[in-house]
Amino acid sequence: MKASEIPSSSQHLLENEDQPTTLTPTPTPTKNSKKLALIPLIFIIFFEVSGGPYGAEAAIGAAGPLLAILGFLIFPFIWSVPEALVTAELATTFPGNGGFVIWADKAFGPFWGSLMGSWKLLSAVCNLASYPVLCLDYIKLIYPILDSGLPRYIAIFFISMFLSFLNYLGLSIVGYTAVVLGVLSLCPFWLITLFSIPKIDPSRWLSLGQKGVKKDWNLFFNTLFWNLNFWDNASTLAGEVEQPQKTFPKALFSAGIVTCISYVLPLLGTSGAVPLEQGEWIDGYFANLASMIAGNWLKYWMELGIVLSVIGLYEAQLSSCAYQILGMAEMGLLPRVFGVRSEWFNTPWVGILVPTLVALVVSYMTFTDIVSSVNFLYSLGMLLEFASFLWLRRKMPKAKRPYRVPLSMPGLLLMCFIPSCFLVYVMFVAHSTVYIVSALLTAFAIAWYFFMEFCKTKMWFDFETVDQHKVDDEIF
Repeated sequence: MKASEIPSSSQHLLENEDQPTTLTPTPTPTKNSKKLALIPLIFIIFFEVSGGPYGAEAAIGAAGPLLAILGFLIFPFIWSVPEALVTAELATTFPGNGGFVIWADKAFGPFWGSLMGSWKLLSAVCNLASYPVLCLDYIKLIYPILDSGLPRYIAIFFISMFLSFLNYLGLSIVGYTAVVLGVLSLCPFWLITLFSIPKIDPSRWLSLGQKGVKKDWNLFFNTLFWNLNFWDNASTLAGEVEQPQKTFPKALFSAGIVTCISYVLPLLGTSGAVPLEQGEWIDGYFANLASMIAGNWLKYWMELGIVLSVIGLYEAQLSSCAYQILGMAEMGLLPRVFGVRSEWFNTPWVGILVPTLVALVVSYMTFTDIVSSVNFLYSLGMLLEFASFLWLRRKMPKAKRPYRVPLSMPGLLLMCFIPSCFLVYVMFVAHSTVYIVSALLTAFAIAWYFFMEFCKTKMWFDFETVDQHKVDDEIF
């Protein structure tokens, strides 16, 4: 989360080097086209990564207060910071829609760009499917009729379509909506922290857990991982950002501070204010803590904040998916129709519609194994992303990088090696079902690439021409 230790003084402008040509064309401006400014981008990144400390309770339930607090203080430096630094450098060097797809394509060619896009998109769409379901799980506490059956299915459909329509209205609207949702969803956590202060017993922070409670390391590390992940998702929006070379590093730095504080302070306050009942520390326990520490009024606000956070998560995730699809169409990896923009709002309406429909289908399924599998695929994508970053440093050493990670190649290797070890660990502990599903989805992704290439030769669909986006291998 302090993914953000991105010092402005370390930004090296290589004045005598050429700027690499972006792989994607700049979107054609229209009277409705609005670039994304700094503050909205900060909150979109915040929702891409976190959305607030909802779900962080499981870290204390898995390993006790001390390790949970240390985890949210230390883990950002070994995972979030490297991911954010890679994103800051590559998103400012190649500020086009598509983000990590462009990086893999630029480093290793279109096959790997397509595979990166498939891995990340499959992961993102299944995450997208979970958000309306989570939102409904809280609404049903007020309206029990939405618990199951036809009313639940209808509610999921209308929630999904309404939230997707907000994306259709424009990225600027999504950004400012994220600002409002972020402030409102974080307010109850600032309040619970303040109300906790008079009740804090610092010795409770040193607890390694209750005696007889076995530590769940798998749950502990997964909780840290998924609460501090996805810093690169906003890179797919780079083509829509105002002055991305300057804006992205600032936004990542600021979002990192907001995210880190939003986890650490509530955990410090609540774990220090109440006696440890480790079995109670599961997802949603913050709402009960709010009732114990401040009263039911804060519990209700906390539950409302969870719904608002889920909305923000959906909006940010769908934006990333939509502009990734747009970028892949602009690169010629998908048919040109996937890059069609709305004449009214200049938004990629096909890129919004496709993930929405797929997510709707998945949201009606029991998809625990699928979600685990796409998380596995996301880890594969991150390994490819780190490899792309390192290879582009070697392949294009003279490229002008508006933000440059201030390390030499040995330092960069070490920076990427540590989080890569964690990714390998996450994949190693996966179940056999996850391996099978991941292999099948990867086979589908590979087959999709070659099918698209076959379609180009048969001219079944209209693609962007390769010559428009081809960049020389050597930049001088």
